Amino acid sequence: MSKQYNQKPISIILKTIFATALGSIALFNNAYANTPADTLIVVQPLDDIVSLDPAESFELSSIQTLPSLYQRLVQANRDKPEEIEPDLATRYDIDADNKTITFYLDPNAKFASQNKVSSDDVIYSLTRAVKLNKAPAFILNVLGFDANNVDGLLTKIDDSTFKLTWTADIGAPVVLSVLTSPIASIVDSKVVQENAQADDYGNKWLSTHAAGGGPFILKSYQPQNVILLENSPIDTKIEPALKSVIIKNVPDANARKLQIEKNDADIARSLTSDQYDALKSVSSVNVVKFPSAEVDYIAFNTGNLNNPVLSNPALWEAARYLVDYDGLTQTLLNGHYTTHQAFLPAGFPYASVNQPFKFDPEKAKSILKAANIDSPTIKLEIENRPPFLQIGQALQASFKAGGVNLELIPSATSQLYAKIRNKEHEAALRFWIPDYFDAHSNASTFAYYNEAVGSTAKINGWVIPELSQKTQQAVSTSDTALRDKLYQEIQTTVQNESPFIFFMQANNSVALNPTVKGYYQGLNADMVYYDKITKE
Repeated sequence: MSKQYNQKPISIILKTIFATALGSIALFNNAYANTPADTLIVVQPLDDIVSLDPAESFELSSIQTLPSLYQRLVQANRDKPEEIEPDLATRYDIDADNKTITFYLDPNAKFASQNKVSSDDVIYSLTRAVKLNKAPAFILNVLGFDANNVDGLLTKIDDSTFKLTWTADIGAPVVLSVLTSPIASIVDSKVVQENAQADDYGNKWLSTHAAGGGPFILKSYQPQNVILLENSPIDTKIEPALKSVIIKNVPDANARKLQIEKNDADIARSLTSDQYDALKSVSSVNVVKFPSAEVDYIAFNTGNLNNPVLSNPALWEAARYLVDYDGLTQTLLNGHYTTHQAFLPAGFPYASVNQPFKFDPEKAKSILKAANIDSPTIKLEIENRPPFLQIGQALQASFKAGGVNLELIPSATSQLYAKIRNKEHEAALRFWIPDYFDAHSNASTFAYYNEAVGSTAKINGWVIPELSQKTQQAVSTSDTALRDKLYQEIQTTVQNESPFIFFMQANNSVALNPTVKGYYQGLNADMVYYDKITKE
C-alpha cells in the first residue's frame, strides 16, 4: 500500500531553502528562525558530483546520497560493517566450489515507481554497471566480470531468484562485500530503459534522476546547487520521519558555519578544524565526531613524462620524511585527524598501525643529494576547499624545508577528478575511502596493477607484477592468518617502495542543530543515513 500524506509544493520548499542558503531572505521573516519541522537542511560542498547514476557515482557527495535512493542485494551492518546483512535479498545460498551464490529476493520489494523488484532488475543493474565501464566499474571487475562475460554469469531462475557466478579467484565473503558497494545498487530496469538514449543504458538520464527503492526519492537535482530528497511513496523497511531532505551546495565554509549557528541549517559538513572547535562553545550547535575509513596520501604520477623526477624512487623515499605528521594532525587539524601511514585504515581487518616515518628534512636532503636530485619543482593538485587548501599549504612549507618545491594547483573537485583520471597530473593530494568492507578494497587499488583493471597504481604508472601477484594471493585465500601475514607484507612494501605517501586518517566531524536526533554516519564513505532522523 502506498503511503499517503500531504506534501508541500516543491516550489515553495525550494524557494524557502534557497532564500535561507543565500542569507538574503530570512525564513518566516526571522533571521534566526528554525528550519521547517518536517524538512532537514544540510549544507556542504556539492561541486565534486559527476553523476548520481550508481554505475558512475564515485565521488563523496554522490555516494553519500545513494543509500537514501537505492537498495542493494546485501548491505553492511551500520554498527558493525564487517557483518553483511540481507537487503533486497532475504537470503542467499553459497556454493563456494562452483563459485556461485543463489539469491532469493524479497517478494514484496518495490521501486518508487511501484514496479516490483525482480531478478531482471538485479541482472540489468549489475550488467549495465559493468558494460558502461565508468570509474567505479573496477569494483565489479574484482568478481571477474567484464563486458564480454557478464551476461553469462548472471542467471535468472524465476522472478525472485537468480544465480551469480564469479570467475575471479576470490572467496564468497569478498564477493558479498563487493555487492555492498554503491555500484551494486539496484535500479528499476523498466524506468531506466524508458529513459535510455541509444546505447547509454539510461546513464545520461540517471546522472540527474533516480530509479530506486530507497527510503527517499530524488525530487530534484540541480548540479552544483541543490539535491532535494522526499519521503518515498512506497512502504520501505524504515519509514523516515522527515518528509524532505535538502542538501544545499554552500561552497564557502564560513557561510556554512554561519548558517548552522543561526539555525538556518540542520547539518553542516566540511568545516575546518578551527571552525568545528569554535562551534563546540556555541549552545545552539552540537559537534559530533564519527570514525572514518578515509586515509589521506600524496600520489606521484610516475608516468608523467613532462617531469622525469616523478618516477625516481629516491623522490618517493625523501617525501616520506618531508611530511610533518604531528604538525598536521595535532597542530593544524587539532586532532580531527590522526597520523596513519598505511593504506588500510585503522578499524579494518589486517590494518597495520606501524609508523616508520617522521618529519626529518635533513634526511630527505641527503636522500635527494645521493640521487642527484637538486631542488625539484612538482605541481601538486589539491581540492579548492578545506581542509585540503590548508593541508596543501602545510605540505608546501614542510617540503620546502627539504629542498622540494611544491607548486599548489587548486581546482574544483570534479575538475581534479577528471585531471587525475586522464593522468594529466604530476602529483596530487588525495584521500581514499574503501568501496566495501574488505582489505582487498584498498589493496586492489594501491598494490595491484593490471592493464584491464583501473586502479590508483595504474593511474599513477606504478607497474608492480610481484606485488600484484601477492595481492591476488591475499584475496584468494580464506585462511585469515595467511591473509593477515600477506596484508602486513603488502602494506610494508607500499609504505617503503611506492609513489604513495600515506600520512593520516580522518575522523568525520559534523555540526548538528540540537533538534536533530538519530543522525548516523558509518565508517565507510557511503554510510550516511537520513532515514532515522527526527527533529525535536
